[in-house]
Amino acid sequence: MAASKKFKNLSKIKLVCLDVDGVLTDGGIIIGNNKTEFKQYNVKDGTGIALGRHAGLQFAVISGRFSKAIAFRAKELKIQHVYQGALNKLGPYAELKGKLNLKDEEVCFIGDEIIDIPVLRRCGFGAAPADSASEAKKAALYICKNGGGRGCVREVIDMILKARGLWDTAVKRYLDDEKEAEGI
Repeated sequence: MAASKKFKNLSKIKLVCLDVDGVLTDGGIIIGNNKTEFKQYNVKDGTGIALGRHAGLQFAVISGRFSKAIAFRAKELKIQHVYQGALNKLGPYAELKGKLNLKDEEVCFIGDEIIDIPVLRRCGFGAAPADSASEAKKAALYICKNGGGRGCVREVIDMILKARGLWDTAVKRYLDDEKEAEGI
């Protein structure tokens, strides 16, 4: 697909769906003595999500794992749609499209692994972090310059906002929201 046509898809995006491990994080999982799971998130990605929300984008998390850390971070970032333990991600993807009355072309999905390939292929704009599995990269329309947990989500959100002409609006609304930085 020609680059210009590929990026034209960005102007239609209304929903950004995110995998967690390897996308919002670098894929590392730390498990403490009491079996508590720890994940490290990137503030740049959190800021990108906040900017997107201020421009009217909706966000969802579709993860193959269950984790309290995922639920906590999603709540902190005000992500309303959270699916955990989704080994077949097409199910939650289809449910979200129906619930929000969206078409494939209006959805962006960022995924890094083999489990993400069906949604990467189906959505309007599939993106893979720079350090994704090679199979996920082949399925994606766009391979990020940044890796998972290293700003890849922010990179894609910035592209969407600029393609839709919403960048200036998002920044202004974000800066006007004094409480926004608390949850980043």
